[in-house]
Amino acid sequence: MEESYYTIGMAGHIDHGKTTLTKALTNVDTDRLKEEKERGISITLGYAPIHTQDGTHVSIVDVPGHERFIRQMIAGVAGIDLVVLVIAADEGVMPQTKEHIEILEFLGVEHAIIAVTKIDRVEADMLELVSLDIAENLEGTTFEKAAVFYVDSVSGKGIDQLKETIFTQVNTIQNRDRYGSFRMPIDQVFTVQGQGTIIRGTIYEGIVKQASQLTVLPSRKKVRARNIQVHNNDVIEAKAGQRTAINLTGLDREEIQRGDVLVASEHFIVTKTIDVSIRFVKAIRYTLKQRAPVKVHIGTSEVIGKIVFFDRNELTEATEEVLCQIRLDNEVVARRGDRFIIRRPTPVETIGGGWVIDPIGEKYLFGHETIEMLEKKKQGSPEDLIVDALSHEGLLSLDQLIQMTSLDKEVVTKLVESDLFISLPSNKYARKKDIEIIKDMLVTELNHYHQDFTMRIGMNKAELIQLVQANFSKQLIVFTLEQAITEDLIKKESQFIALKSFSPHLPKKWSKRMVEIIETVAGDGLSVQKWEDYFKDTPFSQKVVDELKNYLLQTGQAYPLTEDLLVDKEAFDQAVHTLRQQTEKTFDLKEAKEIWNVSRKYLIPLLELLDRLEHTKRDETKRSWL
Repeated sequence: MEESYYTIGMAGHIDHGKTTLTKALTNVDTDRLKEEKERGISITLGYAPIHTQDGTHVSIVDVPGHERFIRQMIAGVAGIDLVVLVIAADEGVMPQTKEHIEILEFLGVEHAIIAVTKIDRVEADMLELVSLDIAENLEGTTFEKAAVFYVDSVSGKGIDQLKETIFTQVNTIQNRDRYGSFRMPIDQVFTVQGQGTIIRGTIYEGIVKQASQLTVLPSRKKVRARNIQVHNNDVIEAKAGQRTAINLTGLDREEIQRGDVLVASEHFIVTKTIDVSIRFVKAIRYTLKQRAPVKVHIGTSEVIGKIVFFDRNELTEATEEVLCQIRLDNEVVARRGDRFIIRRPTPVETIGGGWVIDPIGEKYLFGHETIEMLEKKKQGSPEDLIVDALSHEGLLSLDQLIQMTSLDKEVVTKLVESDLFISLPSNKYARKKDIEIIKDMLVTELNHYHQDFTMRIGMNKAELIQLVQANFSKQLIVFTLEQAITEDLIKKESQFIALKSFSPHLPKKWSKRMVEIIETVAGDGLSVQKWEDYFKDTPFSQKVVDELKNYLLQTGQAYPLTEDLLVDKEAFDQAVHTLRQQTEKTFDLKEAKEIWNVSRKYLIPLLELLDRLEHTKRDETKRSWL
């Protein structure tokens, strides 16, 4: 049974009981800060898990309701699959409730449950008025048909029914894209003594695995995932939809901040100019003028920018849709389809939201021609739709492409023959760009491996595939690996993979001492000591001792006699030559012992090695040369 992961948000006005309801559902108090407990309000994002036996895992995001913490609220709901809109029975719909509803709609959240809390504080007549108030304010919104539950978080009344409905509804929601490239906007950064930098966020898409090489955008700093946790539990990997904490190596706390994005591939776009489609709030209080400053909330980042219109110089009332551009003061990570919120810096208010048509906007002329061009971009060319589908999924069949793009079979068939795409033997298609990205990742991982393990002939193929598989399908990785081998970029020996230019070698810092040990082994001929005895009075760790042993065996410089005895290849080959010269077609143990002048401790393993190397064949007490 495949497990499913979802993130749901608790939204609503301050002091309407979001945190108490979260605790009633999960038994977790999400108010962690001293100030939060003293003031009785949430300042930062809080998280708590609930899950069921059927493999459904849900992370609850408890977002601040206070107007001053709206930034945290937007960051919290940016990656949710369903919202529980919390409305207190003793107050009804309040200003922050309305703003949260607008923000949720702008961010494209489609699934909601209404939870009316504190029902123990009001009479039945008041509860009926609150119900009418809710229906009136939700009319015409995405959530007008949302199920309404009446609960008391203290006594537990209605909690079980609410929890059951949460699981029922999330199981109707399509899982997030766990097969696309890993992307996680960061909403919390902190340090733990002895562990270093730790970041938290909700995984938008893809999978992250322990030891994966990652990139922090927009700074482009390279890091590695040392450790991964999901709700305080160590895991080997985390998937799209999961609330995740990652311990990073390779950068200091000061080099990363909330709003940055952690990714695992090179094809995410960092930009300062985005072409967008925006819808505005129903009642715009102040005229929005051409090039007016706006705060843009995208993912978990908050960036100041200017709004640029191409069909008007100001906006005084809400319209169905406005195609325009936002020019940002700082870089953000964006891709086509990403949702965002815009707020006025002063006076502070939410004024609209929309989605990114093109993350790489350019300067355009004012006029209807630009609007027509943006409209075409919005619709997307057939080629754009195929590129977008493959950028998310990595590998798709013709039928899957037709289904995902809604294009005719003839159109898709023709377009996938272009230079942008490649056909795999499995009759599936991929972007050539992804092939190149995977090659770069393979080379990077192998480079790191060769630096860490200079004496090994290469990385195990399965291990290499697993490292890259966090971002792409195994089928696509194997295809790319075989292509890289054909192109002489990578070489394969047995189950080991290495860069074509790499040869195993002794590490520079220890090479002199290691050469001395190798020469000593060779000088001992057939009567070698136990392998570990050669390392007495040396600074080598057991790991290094084992690495050198494997190096000599894998590079063919030595043969294994027993588990703890190695014999130098040249010494053994010379002994074989001598034995062959001084015996007939067959020989016995006594003859071999006299010629080699070794004790029985070595004789039997040496003769068995002769058999394994197919120099001889044993027949009861004698051996015959082959």
